[in-house]
Amino acid sequence: MNDVSDLAFFVRVVDCGSLAATAQELGVTPPAVSRRLAALEHRLGIRLLNRTTRSLAATPEGERYLEQARRIIEDIAELERELAGSRSEPQGLLRVDATLGFGRRHIAPLAAEFARRHPKVELQLQLTDRMPPLTEAAFDVSIRFGRPPDSRLFARRLLTNHRVLCAAPAYLDARPPIAAPKDLARHACIVIRENETAYGSWQLFENSEGKGRDGVRVKVGGPLSTNDGESAVRWALEGHGILLRSLWDIGPDLAAGRLQRILPAWQSAPADVYALYPERMHLSAKVRAFVDFLGERLASGN
Repeated sequence: MNDVSDLAFFVRVVDCGSLAATAQELGVTPPAVSRRLAALEHRLGIRLLNRTTRSLAATPEGERYLEQARRIIEDIAELERELAGSRSEPQGLLRVDATLGFGRRHIAPLAAEFARRHPKVELQLQLTDRMPPLTEAAFDVSIRFGRPPDSRLFARRLLTNHRVLCAAPAYLDARPPIAAPKDLARHACIVIRENETAYGSWQLFENSEGKGRDGVRVKVGGPLSTNDGESAVRWALEGHGILLRSLWDIGPDLAAGRLQRILPAWQSAPADVYALYPERMHLSAKVRAFVDFLGERLASGN
């Protein structure tokens, strides 16, 4: 089993990118990492890494060793997952990553309910603007908008969603009517600074079948902008301007008349909510149970 341990150690060194970073992650000193790496190379009789003070680079032999090491480790992990996944009761640490607004409003209360139902699960919820890189193995399930950015992720759609234009009645009553997307340029628009979209540019698509398939892009602006969706909705409710926001967030305000749809024939591209999880978690009982639970509860309106 020492051979398997060495494989995992070498993969960790390469992924961390330096001996110092490896030492920090493993909770040991850099000299200890250096000695273990030297012992591994001595046992194999080859040099695996070319080292400098700040970086590491795999030799051709190191590249081959790394490729096979990853495969062997994943084969072992898959075997263990199959055995663990055969247990019907979810248990163990479940790391959930979600977007800030949707995660705070919907995922956090559902996570607490799931933990109550499954006392053997320890659930950790992290709310972030950006999904952690898959290589960091920082999550078991990530709740995000849109299809997965990485082909190594499984995806299950939890909720259909798109963004619509809206404003408070007080704002609309005091300003010229909006008949087409181009009219937005003459209005105060509340802009949300988001990672995945161009700042101050809204792309809209016409609902009518067969029309506007390519959509239109409108340059918008106004005195207020933010990276926080809750603040943007509050500004819209106070009558400060027009907002492009997801239905999951403003649905109750639209139903109550606090906000009104603008250009109801136009909306953003689909922004459905997905549960994303790495291939290694596909057979995990805790992940399957959590994703199934989210799908059922969100489909029923929470």
